[in-house]
Amino acid sequence: MFFYIMRRFLYMIILLLSVSVVSFIIIQLPPGDWLTTYIASLEARGQRIDEAQIATLRKQYGLDQPPVIQYFKWITNLSRGNLGFSFSYNKPINDLLKERLPITILLSSFTLLFTYIIAIPIGIYSAIHKYSTFDYLFTIIGFIGLSIPGFLFALILNWIFHNYFGLSIGGLFSAKYIGITWSLEKFFDMLKHLPTPLIVIGLSGTAGIIRIMRGCLLDELNKQYVITARTKGLPEKKLMFKYPVRIAINPILSTIGWTLPGIFSGETIVSLVLNLPTMGPLLYNALTTQDMYLAGSIIMILTLLVCVGTLISDILLALADPRIRFGM
Repeated sequence: MFFYIMRRFLYMIILLLSVSVVSFIIIQLPPGDWLTTYIASLEARGQRIDEAQIATLRKQYGLDQPPVIQYFKWITNLSRGNLGFSFSYNKPINDLLKERLPITILLSSFTLLFTYIIAIPIGIYSAIHKYSTFDYLFTIIGFIGLSIPGFLFALILNWIFHNYFGLSIGGLFSAKYIGITWSLEKFFDMLKHLPTPLIVIGLSGTAGIIRIMRGCLLDELNKQYVITARTKGLPEKKLMFKYPVRIAINPILSTIGWTLPGIFSGETIVSLVLNLPTMGPLLYNALTTQDMYLAGSIIMILTLLVCVGTLISDILLALADPRIRFGM
């Protein structure tokens, strides 16, 4: 196990370096840079900026250097824990992440728990009580969750609460707590605003896991070892959770590495609709303004989450299913 994890960490470093190169090249592909976008926005508002100021800004932000130099400067600072400087927000990226990261981690953790705690028991129940009333009900809810995009569901909820209850469900804090330091009152205020983003962001993931869990468990329940165990008088509850459930849960555990980055970014469009202060809108703004260091840093964080999530998935699979062993 130890050598397996060490080998995975080595692969992780190689993958992160490869992604850093590819992402930096892609961000640089559109014509111009952040300064070009900034000047265009000023001119759209009727403001003018002379060439001397442009040259000064270009030198100040290091945009006068070749892309290769910019990349090595960024990756060197990244290895030291310095993520660089955000042009569009005019502040260090480390400071931006300190503002958004705790909220994003908290929201992601709650969403992940909500998704799995709700979806796995429902999937097991639907498989055991196949074609029952509740099975049909959960199937309908699952198809609705899979078919409705998260941002559309957020818009529908916004419209319903605004028109019928006179309430706004956007944001994670009440107006008086925005921009102030954390306190117990602010934390409890955030908990009151959490249900809406949890339901919206977690709906599609929950619906998908329900369908996967139900399908895999139904497949296991029809296998010969389950039939044999039943004929030998093994109690149903012990039979169900000791063998078929442990096997049927494997595909769900193996996809944690994919779901973690999506939840962590807060489903960018949903975050924009609900005005959530997560990493998703930050990445969107960085890409639209060509803020290359900010965009590259967030992409690296998401890539790291994929690697860590995949490693966690592999370890959980080995613990859940003794048939799976790590190659040394």
